[in-house]
Amino acid sequence: MKRILTVFMLSIILIASQPLNASAQRQADVSVVVDGLTVNLEVLPVIQKGRTLVPFRAIAEAMNIQVSWDDQTRTVKATDGNTSVSLQLDNLVAYRNETPITLEVAPQIVSGRTLIPLRFFSEAFNCQVFWDSDQYQVSVISPPKTMTVIGFYALGDSQTSSWTDLFGQAYPATSPGNTDVISELALGWYSIDKQGNLLEQSRTGWQRPDGWERVLKSAEQYNLASEMVVHVTDGDGTLTSLLDDSAAMNRVIQAIGEEAQQYSGVNLDFEGLGFQDSGENLRQVQLKFTNFVDLLNQELKTNRSGLTLTLHAPNSAYPGYDYQALGQIADRIIIMAYDYGSKPEPVNQVEQAVQMACSSVPAHKLLLGISAPSETEESIATKVGIAKRYNLGGVALWRLGVINEGMWQTLRANLIAER
Repeated sequence: MKRILTVFMLSIILIASQPLNASAQRQADVSVVVDGLTVNLEVLPVIQKGRTLVPFRAIAEAMNIQVSWDDQTRTVKATDGNTSVSLQLDNLVAYRNETPITLEVAPQIVSGRTLIPLRFFSEAFNCQVFWDSDQYQVSVISPPKTMTVIGFYALGDSQTSSWTDLFGQAYPATSPGNTDVISELALGWYSIDKQGNLLEQSRTGWQRPDGWERVLKSAEQYNLASEMVVHVTDGDGTLTSLLDDSAAMNRVIQAIGEEAQQYSGVNLDFEGLGFQDSGENLRQVQLKFTNFVDLLNQELKTNRSGLTLTLHAPNSAYPGYDYQALGQIADRIIIMAYDYGSKPEPVNQVEQAVQMACSSVPAHKLLLGISAPSETEESIATKVGIAKRYNLGGVALWRLGVINEGMWQTLRANLIAER
C-alpha cells in the first residue's frame, strides 16, 4: 500500500510539473522586436500574469529613450525629452509625467538585471505593442519620427512618372498627392563628361526634361526644397579621368556652382569608385575624390548652397569613399545601402552599413538610402526603423515613380517629413 501511495504521489508531482516546465521553456523563447529589428536582450524575458518583463536598458536604447538608474531608491527613470517615466523595483505604482499608474506586475531583478513591464513602458512613450502567440514574439512600433525625407525625382515612362507619384496627377496638373511625405526633391537632371562639361542630356538617362521649370515651381508651391543631382559612374573611366584632370575639375565645379543658384543645393552622386582597388591605389582614389568634394564645397559656399553626397555604402564593393573625411566637408551623406543581391535588402547588411557610417560621421548628417524596387510595404518600415534606431537625419527614397500606395501609407505611419 505504501509503495502504491508513493507511486501515486510521484505521478501527481510529475503531472503538475509538466505545464510549468513547458511554460518556462516558452517564456525563454520570447523575442522582442522594435520597428522590425530584433532587440538583443541581456537576459531572457519573463512572463508573469500574462505580462512580459524585459531588461529596461536594452529596450530603452532600442527605442532611443534616455534612461538612468537611481541605486539609492532602486528606481528606473526614462525620458524622450517630452515624456518621463519612473518605475521602482517591487513597486506596483509607476509614474508617467508625475501621474501615478498601477501596474499588474512590478519591476524586478532577474539574473542581476532590472526587468520592467514591456507593454506599460512602450505605451507610456506612445508606441504600439503587438503579441504574436504563434511566434511567441512581442512587436513594438514606435511613433512616427520627424526626419528629412529626400525623394529622388527622375525621368520615367507613363507607369513610373515621378511627377504623377509625387503630385497625384498626370503632368502638368498638381494636387497635394504624396507631397506630405517628402521634405526635398533630388532632381536627377545632370551628368558630366571626361572634359568637365556639365551635361543636361546624358547618355545615361540623367536628363533635364522639357518643362523642368514647372517642376521647380510646383515643388515650391508645396514647400519642397530642391537639389540638383549630378550623377556620374566610373564604368567607362569618366570619373577616373575627371579626377586626374585639374582643368576639367575646375571647369565643372564652376558650372555646377552657377547652375546650383536655381536650387537649394547640390547632390553629388559619383558612383563606382574604388572597385578592385586596394592599398595605396585605393587611398589615392579616396584622396582625389575628397579633394574634388572639398573644392566643390568651397565654390558652393560662396552662394550658400548646401552639399549632399550620395555614396556607396561602406560595406559595398566600392570602397573609394573616405566617409570620415567626406563627413567633415559635406552637409549630408546619403548611404546607398542597397544592391546587396537580394530582395528585400538584407537587414543585417543595411544595419551594418549604417553602423559603419555612424562610426565615422555624426548620425544627424546621415540619411539612409532606400531603393523602393527592392522593398515591400513591410520591409520599408524596417528600413525606416533602422534610421530611427540610429538617430539618422532621415531617409532618401529611390525613386519617385516606383513607390506604390502601400509603401506611401507605410511611410506615413512611420515618419513625419521635416520641413
